[in-house]
Amino acid sequence: MTDQTLLLDRQGTLAAEGAFTFAERVDYLKQYGTHSQSFSTLQPGMDYFDLPGVGYIGFMRKWGMTFVLSDPVTAPEHFELILERFHCRYPNASYIQVSKPVVDYLHRRFGLYGTQFGSESRIDLAEWSLKGKKKQIIRTALNQAEKNGITVKERFSDDNTREISEAWIRTRKCKSNEIRFLIRPMEMDYRENERHFYAYQDGKAVGFIYFDPVYRNNRIISYVPNISRANADFRQGIFYTLMAHAMEVFQSEGVPYLDLGLIPLSLDPATERQESRLLKRILHGLYDHGTFLYNFQGLEFTKSRFRGSAFKTYCCHRRALPALEFLAMFKLTRLL
Repeated sequence: MTDQTLLLDRQGTLAAEGAFTFAERVDYLKQYGTHSQSFSTLQPGMDYFDLPGVGYIGFMRKWGMTFVLSDPVTAPEHFELILERFHCRYPNASYIQVSKPVVDYLHRRFGLYGTQFGSESRIDLAEWSLKGKKKQIIRTALNQAEKNGITVKERFSDDNTREISEAWIRTRKCKSNEIRFLIRPMEMDYRENERHFYAYQDGKAVGFIYFDPVYRNNRIISYVPNISRANADFRQGIFYTLMAHAMEVFQSEGVPYLDLGLIPLSLDPATERQESRLLKRILHGLYDHGTFLYNFQGLEFTKSRFRGSAFKTYCCHRRALPALEFLAMFKLTRLL
C-alpha cells in the first residue's frame, strides 16, 4: 500500500488522493472549468488538493489559514465527494467566491456559514446589443473613442503593457502591488487561450483587457475580463470601448457567453438562513464606507451597464465573525 489515501466515490470506485501533473490539471480545467475563476486557480502561488478521476481544488495559505478560490474544478456531481475529502484535510478552511451548491453542502454537512460575498454577472452574447437606455454610457464611450482616434486591436502582447499597468496602479486605492488571488496576476506561466485586446491612440497603446477562457467539456463557453488597465491620463470610458469591441468579436465567433466576474460586496439586502447576519451587516457597511480599500460602488456601476444576468457568489466560513480570516485574506490579496 502506498501513502496515498484511497476512498470510494459514489459509484463505489476506488480513487486515490495524489498530486496531478500540470498537464493533468489543465485537462481537468478544460473539462470542468465552468466557474469564472477556474482559470485563475492556475495562478502562481496556488496550492492544490487533487483527486484523480475527480478533479482538484485550488487554494492559498496566509498566517496558517487556508483560503479556497472558486468552486472545485470537477463535475458538479462530484462536488460533495471532493469537498468531503478536502474538509477532512483542512477543516478550518475558508471558501471564497463559491456557488450556492457548494454553500449548501458545506452548511448542511459541516455547519459552515455561507455568506454572500458579492455578485457575478453573465451576458448571453446571442442576445447582446448596444440598444437600451442603460447602455447609453457605453455608446457615449464608443463615440468619444472614435472622436479621439481610438482603435482597438487584438494582440497577444504590447511593449507598453507594463508601463500602462504601473501608471494605472498608481491611481488606485491600493498602490503598492497588483491584487492577487481574487484577481489573478497579469503575468501567468500558463496563458493558453488568453485573449488580449488593446486600445491605441496615435499608434500607442493606451489601455488593454486580458480575457480568460471559461470551459465546459473541452469547449470555450465564455470569457471573463480578469485584467484591465488604462493610461492614467485617458478619460474614463476606455474599458467600455475595449469591452464592446471584444464582445463583438466573441459574438461573431459563436462564443455563447461573456462573464463579467466578481462584483465584490454587491449584496442582496435579504439574509439567507445560512448566512452570518453579523458579517452581512459588516459587508454592507464596507460597501458604503470602504472606498479607502477599493472602489466597490464604482465597479458595480461599471459592470451593471452591460445588463447581464446577475447571480450571487458566497464565502464559507466557520465563525459568525471571521475577523482574523478576513484580515488574512486582505493581506493575501494585497489589499492591505
